[in-house]
Amino acid sequence: MLSIVIPTLNEENYLPRLLNCLKKQKFKDYEIIVADADSKDKTREIAKSFGAKVVKGGEIPYARNQAIKFAHGELILSLDADLILPDDFLENALKEFEKRNLDVATFCLSPISKELIPKILFNILYNYPLQFFEKKWVHGTQGILIKKSIHEKINGWNENIVLVEDHDYVKRASKIGEFGLIRATKIFNSLRRFRSEGRLSIIFKYIVAEFYFQLKRPLKKDFLNYKFNYFKDGNP
Repeated sequence: MLSIVIPTLNEENYLPRLLNCLKKQKFKDYEIIVADADSKDKTREIAKSFGAKVVKGGEIPYARNQAIKFAHGELILSLDADLILPDDFLENALKEFEKRNLDVATFCLSPISKELIPKILFNILYNYPLQFFEKKWVHGTQGILIKKSIHEKINGWNENIVLVEDHDYVKRASKIGEFGLIRATKIFNSLRRFRSEGRLSIIFKYIVAEFYFQLKRPLKKDFLNYKFNYFKDGNP
């Protein structure tokens, strides 16, 4: 079984879209665990209406750890709530994961946008480095597939890290297991944070966080003011 974990906070505008994507998947042997941080909207009700288990959440690393405590699957897929997945995403991802004997894996990201600039930025700053330097540039974000046994061996997500905690997670996992980029499918990701804070601001924050990460000093103090979901718009 595959356990899909999703942290949420006021995601009534986005979560249904992701859950509908999961409902359309050809692969059906999965459970969904939503770790919710006391949403004030209908997030919890929506999750339950799709058959998801809802547990107590909080900041993202804590929420993922909490959700995985309730997971029955041998494989864990961590997703953000605002993603869109192809209908054959799970089938293709799991097939490649097994074929390559991977222990932890991530995916390329394609912005949900008709604009060309965001796509170019994601390719240059994330997708291409990951594709070309897969074993040396170990990163992962928004969608991470991992064996539960590996998650447990690295003591889960570091709950003290406020940014690039996902990169830290796959980096630690890659030291005891086989890391890989899944190439058979990809994830479509939202640009709502870019719209809310501005492209330059977000790129600056990611560059600073990456600098700390490369120095093996993940950010543990949020001086970049990078907050968990506070978005109000209903755009992609």
